[in-house]
Amino acid sequence: MAADDRKLAAPKEGLPVVPWAPEEGPRPDQEAQDQVKDRGQWNNKMEFVLSVAGEIIGLGNVWRFPYLCYKNGGGAFFIPYFIFFFSCGIPVFFLEVALGQYTSQGSVTAWRKICPLLQGIGLASVVIEAYLNIYYIIILAWALFYLFSSFTSELPWTTCAHSWNTEHCMDFLNHSTAGTTGPSENVTSPVMEFWERRVLSISPGIQHLGGLRWELALCLLLAWIICYFCIWKGVKITGKVVYFTATFPYLMLVILLVRGVTLPGAYEGIIYYLKPDLLRLKDPQVWMDAGTQIFFSFAICQGCLTALGSYNKYHNNCYRDSIALCFLNSGTSFVAGFVVFSILGFMSREQGVPISEVAESGPGLAFIAFPKAVTMMPLSQLWSCLFFIMLIFLGLDSQAAPEERAAGASDPRHLSHVLPDRALPGH
Repeated sequence: MAADDRKLAAPKEGLPVVPWAPEEGPRPDQEAQDQVKDRGQWNNKMEFVLSVAGEIIGLGNVWRFPYLCYKNGGGAFFIPYFIFFFSCGIPVFFLEVALGQYTSQGSVTAWRKICPLLQGIGLASVVIEAYLNIYYIIILAWALFYLFSSFTSELPWTTCAHSWNTEHCMDFLNHSTAGTTGPSENVTSPVMEFWERRVLSISPGIQHLGGLRWELALCLLLAWIICYFCIWKGVKITGKVVYFTATFPYLMLVILLVRGVTLPGAYEGIIYYLKPDLLRLKDPQVWMDAGTQIFFSFAICQGCLTALGSYNKYHNNCYRDSIALCFLNSGTSFVAGFVVFSILGFMSREQGVPISEVAESGPGLAFIAFPKAVTMMPLSQLWSCLFFIMLIFLGLDSQAAPEERAAGASDPRHLSHVLPDRALPGH
């Protein structure tokens, strides 16, 4: 008998007539949509895409991936890289975004909704982000210091005629020194002394604490203030800021790419970057570097992807978004390699040394190798400003997203779900 027939059938004598009605209450998707509206949500898909792109595309794409390619067999490194890309990167990336979108919660409460025993995963991600926020913003302070130092008639790391230079300083381009250093003594470059003595002011040993670097302290304060105003109203302001902060680095990257490939020696640098050495695939370290780069570059296990995905609409196609963002991230790393090694090839030709002697990674590339390269170019102040502006914006989005995530996780309204009342202030 059909359902409608059962409802219309006459009841047996003596039994009350109870009209059938569907169960009341919100559907899971409707409940999730209501939660998103209460917490705030992206105005459109582009805000979400740019926010995630700004989070995952950072300094590691510029100064780590190209060096790993050169170190681990050039083009051969792409074999383990893409194996981890498809087998680990995209699936876990999609998992974290989908988890946030489905639950409309940050990583701590999202994992608690899935299984209370797993809420420790979310808490651990908050701890990781706390450590990241502490050290990552220091890099922004360094970049701001270099940017301000670039607004001079002559870049301060060009010559040895400054108070922080020692008698061991030698300008290899102009063959000038700051003292009477003989050819047999160890010499240093002005860019190295600017980094170690002017910026970091490295002390003679661990027993010497050194003085306060007030210029760096002010740059650090400025970096914190900028990050604060990027997230102070949640996704309402963050979604607008990323239109500039996430796209401007690409403009700078294209400008530096055009400049880099037109420099003499750029071709040799690019060949050094891509030349495959298949024998390197026998080394387990190559595979470890590939897997590490995928997890590091995709911001996996940090909770940010879950938090950013939680502001999506419930029916958003996060699967398509995740695949597109993963390819965008790796594509940016690949293009950045052309920028980096075209400039390193130029440095190699200008100094007459092998590329292996000028190849750097990490802060050494950003604050030693590239500043040294711009001193060899016309309009060096312009290229220095463009490079460090790009670094600042790359780091800004990667810093702001974990800060917003950590701030949300530390809200007592959220902690009340995972901690006992007596552990919260005022209880």
